[in-house]
Amino acid sequence: MEITAQPIARERQRKLSTAKPRKYFLALKKQGRFLLHHVKSLGLTETMEEYDQRKLGIFNKVNFFQLLTGILIPLLGMIVSPALPISAWLIACLPALVSALVLYLNSDYRHEAALIAYFILYPFFTCIVYLYGFNPGIGLTFILFGILAVFFLKDTGYIIFSLSFSMVSYFLLAVVIEHQPYELQELNNGLYMLNQGLSLIFIFYGLFLLKNENTIYQTRILNKNSILEEKNIHIQKQSSKLEESADLLKQQATQLAELNTVKTKLFSIISHDLKAPMYAMRNLFKEAHEKNMSAEELKDNIPEVLKDMNYAVGLMENLLQWARAQMQAHTVNPEIVDIEKSIDEVYQSLHLQAKNKGVIMLNDAPPHVHGYIDKDMMSLVLRNLLSNAIKFTPEKGTISIGVHEHTSFIEIYVKDSGMGMDHEALAKIRNNDYFSTKGTASESGTGLGLMLCKEFLVRNGGQLYIESAPGEGSTFSFSVPKPAA
Repeated sequence: MEITAQPIARERQRKLSTAKPRKYFLALKKQGRFLLHHVKSLGLTETMEEYDQRKLGIFNKVNFFQLLTGILIPLLGMIVSPALPISAWLIACLPALVSALVLYLNSDYRHEAALIAYFILYPFFTCIVYLYGFNPGIGLTFILFGILAVFFLKDTGYIIFSLSFSMVSYFLLAVVIEHQPYELQELNNGLYMLNQGLSLIFIFYGLFLLKNENTIYQTRILNKNSILEEKNIHIQKQSSKLEESADLLKQQATQLAELNTVKTKLFSIISHDLKAPMYAMRNLFKEAHEKNMSAEELKDNIPEVLKDMNYAVGLMENLLQWARAQMQAHTVNPEIVDIEKSIDEVYQSLHLQAKNKGVIMLNDAPPHVHGYIDKDMMSLVLRNLLSNAIKFTPEKGTISIGVHEHTSFIEIYVKDSGMGMDHEALAKIRNNDYFSTKGTASESGTGLGLMLCKEFLVRNGGQLYIESAPGEGSTFSFSVPKPAA
């Protein structure tokens, strides 16, 4: 049991010994990230543009790393190069103090002062290091100042001044003054190369940060533009839908207003015109009941009452059709219809009415002609047009019903030799201004039939045409689509 327990205990001890450094490393890494994030956010405000926030974050990071290296390298130099005076290393720390000042100014929200301090004081104190006679190998940082000046400074004058100051300083210190009393390269080449390497790293790191932040910013701008474009397209679609809805509501409001006007006119006419036949029939039966009318007297009164009742029946039929049309606004059942047969059916239903008035009706419709239309609607149109022709044609007048066949449609006409209409009456019909007109034998009317005719024809892809002149009769015609080949 002891032999088995020892390896287990050793393995547990090994895991514990490796877990502690790893735990410390993760904690240190977390603290480092937190510190870097805190440094990056120094001086940030909610009112700043996103691009300016990113630039400030880069500026803070560059100064933070310059502060660290600007202090740690001189401290390391004091240890590894005791031949150099401490004063040289202390002078070498001056540029790092500028970075500390920049971070302080940014944390105090004095961003412009921080930029001026960096691009004037940092090169100035770097020059002081070299003028003291100490060459630590940080001359390449002047190139970094020029690169950062182009990116961070907004004013062109400041950019030119900073570039000129950095380049002239670099030329004087690195080219004109070829040798310094304290040359770090001669005393400690490793430390000198470290400074040169750090300068290059700063240059490339600055360029990397600028490129990386610009790429991120451009990507976000593109994404925002894409989102804005999608929103704009969505808004345009919604706007189009709203416009369509507004147009539809406007059309519906117009239709409702027209329908309400028609309804008001119809009810005013109906309430008046339905009374006459009902009163006539009531009075006839009242007279027959109270005064014991003879069969001869009753027979003499029946034709007048019958005429009124025929009008009432026609009016009620049109009313029912109009009501059904309003309730079934989109219900149309087109079919292939034999035109001659449909005309003959209507002709037979009204033939007796024409004969009683002494009007001659002629059916000139040829056989084997077909249209594509709702049969019931076409029958109502024919019945109304023919009934109107009988109403406005005097005794011994003629009415002819015929068909003209065209390439894509059939034209059906009803022509009478009646009283005709003037321009004013035609304008009222075309403008849907329905009115009541007495026929040649004082027959009543409401105009409801013509309204139904026009509405039904439009639903079936046809139109109503009217030609008329006072004393010359009228021709009512309408088109019917042909069946598809």
